[in-house]
Amino acid sequence: MSALLEPLTLRGITTRNRVWMAPMCQYSAPDSGPDTGVVTDWHLAHYGARAAGGTGLVLLEATAVSPEGRISPGDLGLWNERQTEGLRRLASFLHEQGTVPGIQLAHAGRKASCERPWRGGGPIGPDEGGWQTVAPSPLAFSDRDPVPTELTGEGIAAVVADFAAATRRALAAGFRVVEVHGAHGYLLGEFLSPHSNHRTDGYGGDFAGRTRLALEVVDAIRAQWPPELPLLFRVSATDWLADGGWTVDDTVRLAALLRERGVDLLDVSSGGNAPGVEIPVSPGYQVPFAARVRREAGLATGAVGLITDPAQAEAVVAGGEADAVLIGREMLRDPYFAHRAARQLGSGYDGYPRQYERAR
Repeated sequence: MSALLEPLTLRGITTRNRVWMAPMCQYSAPDSGPDTGVVTDWHLAHYGARAAGGTGLVLLEATAVSPEGRISPGDLGLWNERQTEGLRRLASFLHEQGTVPGIQLAHAGRKASCERPWRGGGPIGPDEGGWQTVAPSPLAFSDRDPVPTELTGEGIAAVVADFAAATRRALAAGFRVVEVHGAHGYLLGEFLSPHSNHRTDGYGGDFAGRTRLALEVVDAIRAQWPPELPLLFRVSATDWLADGGWTVDDTVRLAALLRERGVDLLDVSSGGNAPGVEIPVSPGYQVPFAARVRREAGLATGAVGLITDPAQAEAVVAGGEADAVLIGREMLRDPYFAHRAARQLGSGYDGYPRQYERAR
């Protein structure tokens, strides 16, 4: 069997292969009324297709831990029981298909309150159904974005409590993996980077101060999340800034701290915290970051970013650069990526749904 299609065990959970679905926002939840942030038929069909496609772990999109933590009004949420109930049905279906159900918990920080991408993606003001954004410092993401409110100590404590409460609901909904979203310039990533965090209190300044909130969130989640279930953390390995940003060296240091606190795998992406940055995008361009974290911090990693071909994904895992690959846009194009990998790699993989056996 190929390395890509071998099972992977983290704590008490085993995924049937190392082909995982990366979290990708759908912006398709209701945006008002009692069903705000609740799963719809779109989500059931979308994620269900990838489960039937043989994916080992499906990580749901950034799911907001509070109303103000949403990127857009159409984001999924996990701050009330109605949302929990909708997610329970989805998690159950993923499990029935042999896929491990996972969920990414997130707070968008200063990049919240934006329109859906197909409506331009611009900021939405409070008078248009949006809300006041928050951040470590009163610094707008870009010239077109509003200045966020700097979080107070009480506000920071509320964020930690929101992540903990959402974790309890994720467990009640039947998810077996939680991922903390600390990447792409959202709230936890904003605290990590000196580019966006200009605080002078205990949550800013040096590396210890800037990583404090991320570590407190991980501790709060671990206190609610059973010891037999894995915890993942997504990070932007670098801001891609020449000076004054978060770096790969910082990521390696953070990874070691996360490992000590019970994080089982680092999902290694990059960028998103500064606009207009030139990123040298090419196939697998972020894989070296995952490989370095795995090698130097002793923490399992997931590689993501322009991994589009089964042979390419196989080389990443077989070469020891990462423990799993997270397929993003290619899985939007092909929900059955894992089945295609099995055909191309000639493995003994047997992950086809019974209903599809005639098509093997």
